[in-house]
Amino acid sequence: MEDPRWSVQDAKNRFSEVVEAARQKPQTVTKHGKRAVVVVAAEEYDRLKKLEKQKAITFNEHLLNMPRDDGAFERVKLRLRDPEF
Repeated sequence: MEDPRWSVQDAKNRFSEVVEAARQKPQTVTKHGKRAVVVVAAEEYDRLKKLEKQKAITFNEHLLNMPRDDGAFERVKLRLRDPEF
């Protein structure tokens, strides 16, 4: 089921109604007929931020997830440059 939609102009003119409605369920605001923003209750926003934080991996987990090549790599054969130049 889609969120209720408000045009930007309607949302501006009836902002208090948008806020009250957002306390019950998210409210979509459109600009030029396309979704621009979704207004949600503060509690819902807090819940989503907490969920996002729980899913984020730590720096240690990031390092441990890096691919391992057992230290083997192909060396490029280049002639060393002359240090006098």
